Amino acid sequence: MKFTVQNINRFLFLKLPIAWIAGVRLTKLAPEATEAKARLKWLSQNPFNSMYFAVQAMAAELTTGVLVMREINESHQSVSMLVAENSAIFHKKARGKITFTCVDAKLVKTTVNNAILTKKGQTVWLNSKAFDQERNCVSEFQFKWTLKLKS
Repeated sequence: MKFTVQNINRFLFLKLPIAWIAGVRLTKLAPEATEAKARLKWLSQNPFNSMYFAVQAMAAELTTGVLVMREINESHQSVSMLVAENSAIFHKKARGKITFTCVDAKLVKTTVNNAILTKKGQTVWLNSKAFDQERNCVSEFQFKWTLKLKS
């Protein structure tokens, strides 16, 4: 699979339809970072008129997972990936259009390379921060990814 914003969003539609339905979209796929957006709307809201935490988690996980998927694809090796843990901090209500960003591409590259070279499972914590339209940080997510070269 060629890693483009369009192809990842198509992947969301086909393989993670709940994220697609909730309005999660990848908007940037750069060598050093990824960005996704979600908008507060009827399908993504909680009873308190802000974005439901699960929608935020899907967008945040997407920004980290795409970096891992891309690096595995570029390695031309068969590496399994799985979220083992996650945590989140919510600073304020997420309203309007929320932008999620992960800038851990170098860390991902190192971890995937280590998994391939050592043939041992590796773990890495990746971070995604969410900002509202005024650039206030509304939430922060951490995902512990496990990577292992398939035998």
